[in-house]
Amino acid sequence: MRLLLLLSFAAASFAQDKADLRVVQQIRDEAFNRSQVMETLFYLTDANGPRVTNSNGFKAAADWVVKRLEGYGLINVKQEPWGAFGRSWNLTHYEGHMLEPQYSPLIGFPLAWSDATPGVVRGDALLAPLSTEADLAKYKGQLRGKMVLTMAPHELEMAMAPYAHRLTDEELRQRAETPDPSRFAFGPGAPGGRGRGNAPPQDPAAQRRFREHMLQFLIDEKPAVVIMFSPIQDGGTVFGSSLGSYKAGEPLPPPAVQLAEEHYNRIARLLEHKVPVKLEFDIRSKTGTQAEQSFNIVAEIKGTKKPDEIVMLGGHFDSWQGGTGATDNATGSSVAIEAIRILKALNLQMDRTVRLALWSGEEEGLLGSIAYVKNHFADRADMKTKPEYGKLVAYFNDDNGTGKFRGINLGGNDLVRPIFEAWIKPFNDLGATVVAGASGPTDRAPGGTDHTSFTYVGLDGFGFLQDPMEYATRTHHSNMDLYDRVQKGDVMQAAAIEAAFVYHTAVRPDPLPRAPMPKPQPWATR
Repeated sequence: MRLLLLLSFAAASFAQDKADLRVVQQIRDEAFNRSQVMETLFYLTDANGPRVTNSNGFKAAADWVVKRLEGYGLINVKQEPWGAFGRSWNLTHYEGHMLEPQYSPLIGFPLAWSDATPGVVRGDALLAPLSTEADLAKYKGQLRGKMVLTMAPHELEMAMAPYAHRLTDEELRQRAETPDPSRFAFGPGAPGGRGRGNAPPQDPAAQRRFREHMLQFLIDEKPAVVIMFSPIQDGGTVFGSSLGSYKAGEPLPPPAVQLAEEHYNRIARLLEHKVPVKLEFDIRSKTGTQAEQSFNIVAEIKGTKKPDEIVMLGGHFDSWQGGTGATDNATGSSVAIEAIRILKALNLQMDRTVRLALWSGEEEGLLGSIAYVKNHFADRADMKTKPEYGKLVAYFNDDNGTGKFRGINLGGNDLVRPIFEAWIKPFNDLGATVVAGASGPTDRAPGGTDHTSFTYVGLDGFGFLQDPMEYATRTHHSNMDLYDRVQKGDVMQAAAIEAAFVYHTAVRPDPLPRAPMPKPQPWATR
């Protein structure tokens, strides 16, 4: 019976939901011939990146976006506070050098929410791998004032596979059968990748407990600098994010640096051969002393016939500090800005209001989007809905790097499959062909990226399926997450597709169908 209902619904949807090819042609023309997406990306990255939440770069980039959106003629443009984020962290200077036995500059960068050095510090290197409770006991009382290498080195293997990759037809087929492709292993540690991706799985709770113990151990021991490397990639690419906590009031760990693996291994080999090593670092950063308010950036095109109904699009605005946050996630933010620019520039009359949202605090646990969902729609803890809950038709999210859109996932809602299949068809020639994702559980805690904050309370949140490109191998949370790694043609294609999906959702006679409303459940992030 359910199958018959779905089939009849599908037939009706195909009749209703054929893409408006005239509008699609206009959108494609604007997206490819008058694109501003790379100009937007330049100002988010080269001019104002990185954008660690509540950092100076984050705020400067947000101010630029507000002015640009107002210039496009959007309304209700604002930086909307959502609550206390935590303490800010700003990096202003980094130098790392090996002084003895021979001089060498050290490729790396400091980890967020670790302390600054008291000026230039020099000291002896000590190899003290800390991976178990027994290691903490072994090195107790030995780290004060030392440049401590806290990870065991390992032998590098030559990378023979290409760094960049586009999905094959078979891989697209596999993605179409993945319950939620947005959670498919993108980024460092993905299946088949180096380093953590090939490590045996560990109990997350045990990992958290040991991390807490290790951080307290380092705070107590007071090394001059904590030194780590990223076992994800080599060749000067350094992956890293934070060591300490963004939460105000928690103790700040000693200065910490993530080095290129080759440079780390050289120091470790010298120490293993009993050759003394002297290092020098100058790390200047400023950590806020109290919890600060943070904000999301929002803007709208007002609907003409049903202005109280809302179609949303966006992506997270914040980044880490190693690069300028180009593919994570200036691409998603720039694509969303470009999509709404296209819709406004074409003066398309849309029945529903289109609302752009760029999130803060995603890297710390989807904080901005979760707060927005609670403030505007519903709190999963009690599922008492707010007035806008029944008015949101869909949210479209972009957060998987520079790769072109190859399809869209269903977010666990099979009811929209025939609709999306009709809307994506005019973009088959640009490589977007797949409507992916079988029905998944609706009780999965938010994780992966921001559209899951919406699906967790029963709202339609959709993420686009993208070519992985170099996301896992070069750019995700790394010092190579820079403007030059963004593929211009891909983000232009993505902006066209996102604009078309938003347009068709905004003019569809009926709202998109929803899955059943979930039962109350405590919030938890993954």
